[in-house]
Amino acid sequence: MQFTEILYWVPVLYVITINIVAFLAMWWDKRKASQHEWRVAEATLHILGFLGGAIGIIGGLFRFRHKTQKKSFQAITILGLVVSLIVYWFVMTQYI
Repeated sequence: MQFTEILYWVPVLYVITINIVAFLAMWWDKRKASQHEWRVAEATLHILGFLGGAIGIIGGLFRFRHKTQKKSFQAITILGLVVSLIVYWFVMTQYI
């Protein structure tokens, strides 16, 4: 495998990894919330969403039924999804 072929997969691996990390962050926050312990900062979840992990955040939102009552969190998450989709589109047009 040549170096250029490896570089071809870097954006795809990034998107997959950031979404897995975001999903696990939602799981961890839900777990800590149910145990009444220190939780993941909401800003951290938003940053993960804006860095491309919005699909993972939304997946965690529905899978764990976490932060479903916070409309402000949902609105910012949707904005993060829009930003993520723009980033995905840009990466797709540049690399694929």
